[in-house]
Amino acid sequence: MATDRKHIVTGKARLSYVNVFNPKPGKDGGEAKYSSTILIPKTDFPTRQRIDGAINAAIQEGISKLWAGVKPQILAIPIYDGDGGRPSDGQQYGDECKGHWVFTASSKFRPQIVDLGGNPIIGESEIYSGVYAHVGLDFFPYNNQKKGVGCSLSSIIKIEDGEPLGGRTSVNEDLAALTGQQYAAAPAPTQPAYNPAPAPVAPNYGYPAYPPQAAPVDPITGLPITG
Repeated sequence: MATDRKHIVTGKARLSYVNVFNPKPGKDGGEAKYSSTILIPKTDFPTRQRIDGAINAAIQEGISKLWAGVKPQILAIPIYDGDGGRPSDGQQYGDECKGHWVFTASSKFRPQIVDLGGNPIIGESEIYSGVYAHVGLDFFPYNNQKKGVGCSLSSIIKIEDGEPLGGRTSVNEDLAALTGQQYAAAPAPTQPAYNPAPAPVAPNYGYPAYPPQAAPVDPITGLPITG
């Protein structure tokens, strides 16, 4: 089978703004797509050469099939300098983009996601912003409101975990935070001292209390009669 020059696999790349398990609706109700921003180190010359070759192949296809045989004077290219400004608003990219080429790949189809052994990855926590991976990409020409070359996300092959971007912490960091912590047993609840209520006093219903009656006295002995 002939090799598609518009398809490449990157070297070790870093993912950001990852949305690869559930499609995200586009702006203004546009078609939902899977997507990720890809960060390619500027020192990775072989990957950049493959990207440039795939973009050039897409341009040639656009000239022959979409752009009436002519290369447009203004042509949108999907890869940007992470040390420069964002094309949307001119603001600087985040620190994680410094020293990298930056671009976003998307697809209406869910990308294949596997580990280095080719085993499918189904846990969403395994692929996050900051992870390192090889990424399969397809470049293509388009002609809608403007002319240019787009980038489609085909596959993700996880290489290794990385420091999460955007303030997300890893489970390993959470486990490390527990090291050395001691969990003291909660003290047993104490029972209140038993304090019986005083015996109730029978009411006298308003009558005066009778004084205690003296025991009868034996007239002969002068002693109280007890029996």
